[in-house]
Amino acid sequence: MSGLTNTANPDAGRTIVSVDAMGGDRGPAAVVAGISDSAKKNADIGFILHGDQEQLERLVSRRKNLAGRVEIRHAQDVVSMEDKPSQVMRQGKNSSMWSAVDSVRNGEADVCVSCGNTGALMMMSVVRLRKLPGVNRPAIAVLWPSTNPQGFNIMLDAGADIRADENDLLQYALMGASYARNGMELSRPRVGLLNVGTEEHKGRPELKLAFDLISENATAANFEFVGFVEGRDLPGKVADVIVTDGFTGNVALKTGEGVAGLIRQFLGEAFKFSPLSRLAALLALTSLRRLNQRIDPRQVNGGVFLGLNGTVVKSHGSSDATGVSAAVKLAFKLSQSGFSQKLAARVASAVSLPQDAAKSSDTDN
Repeated sequence: MSGLTNTANPDAGRTIVSVDAMGGDRGPAAVVAGISDSAKKNADIGFILHGDQEQLERLVSRRKNLAGRVEIRHAQDVVSMEDKPSQVMRQGKNSSMWSAVDSVRNGEADVCVSCGNTGALMMMSVVRLRKLPGVNRPAIAVLWPSTNPQGFNIMLDAGADIRADENDLLQYALMGASYARNGMELSRPRVGLLNVGTEEHKGRPELKLAFDLISENATAANFEFVGFVEGRDLPGKVADVIVTDGFTGNVALKTGEGVAGLIRQFLGEAFKFSPLSRLAALLALTSLRRLNQRIDPRQVNGGVFLGLNGTVVKSHGSSDATGVSAAVKLAFKLSQSGFSQKLAARVASAVSLPQDAAKSSDTDN
């Protein structure tokens, strides 16, 4: 994940990642394999693993590199992908997801990772961790492969809430800019507002109002507002942060994942077409592997919940070991950068932005 920089202090204590082991489509075996991969690559990570104790102890015991790195917390219930968030809040206190979030709430872990039900995880995180003062709607920020020098753009919201008014979109711009500064070390990130065209007269009323709000507060919040951007700019060089509502963002994200899979399928079919194409594939094998890595959604797996008193990373529900490891890597880097505290300071300083932009500054965050 080259788009994120690691500013960890090598003398600091081990970062503890709280992991919901039961919520993903592939089950706890994929989760344990993923944290094992992370443990091999980074000696500074420890884990609290939440789920069925007997099953997890058996899986962890097979991974010798996890010895002394994992604490298992028994949780008898599992939040399924079909469970309604409201139902989970009433009946999910004994679930692995609830236990994983509570470890961050209680200060036992630095960050939480889950492959589980997005709606339930968001509602649970809001209730257990609480929103930062001044935040109306938390957002999910995802990394989008791009041609920018940092290799990725940030898009939010990717599905935390399908609604967003002009004030929500302004907050997304502020939080996304903070993410870009602290995760990618972009001192003055460029922020774009997703629309059906770049002309100022286009779009829904809330987008036009958000355009004015973001433009008015860009200088005080220390980012460059590039105005409206279109869907084709998501992987482009126009902006570093792209702001939209959760409905549009989630559709864009799933579309991007589908197109990436289609490209891999078409390339595979093309290179198997004839003996000459098979030979060409062998000659281009290194380049093809590099391309596959760039467009593989697993390599940038992990959406960050922004606007909470704690860091939660939502891994894709179908994540395999590679995807889980990528989410853990993202969680570790954000924790080590002190991102949660810096975002809280950024939001606190921005509470008065819509009313009095001149009084706000962003020199430290």
